[in-house]
Amino acid sequence: MLDHPVLQSVADQLFKGAFIDLSGKKFAVRRTSARRLCTVGFEMNGRQYQAIEQNPEKPSRWGQLARQGKKVVQFKDVATNRFVAVAVDGKIIEYGSGRAT
Repeated sequence: MLDHPVLQSVADQLFKGAFIDLSGKKFAVRRTSARRLCTVGFEMNGRQYQAIEQNPEKPSRWGQLARQGKKVVQFKDVATNRFVAVAVDGKIIEYGSGRAT
């Protein structure tokens, strides 16, 4: 189970500066080379995750929301290389669980 307050904090901080701060640990926000999207790697519950700003050019529903000006952040489990959740304007939706907060 994912820690939704941590994911919300990462999503909120991703667009605000060069670093995110989680419990006193700082993680550098970087830009992807191709589309210049914000991304950051971070640790949560002993696992590595990556937060990635949604590409608004994608035809998916998440891309459509990003085109509408919403802040959409995808979360990927680095070990499994699978997307596990998405944040849309602070609302976290876990993939495969049907749960949203």
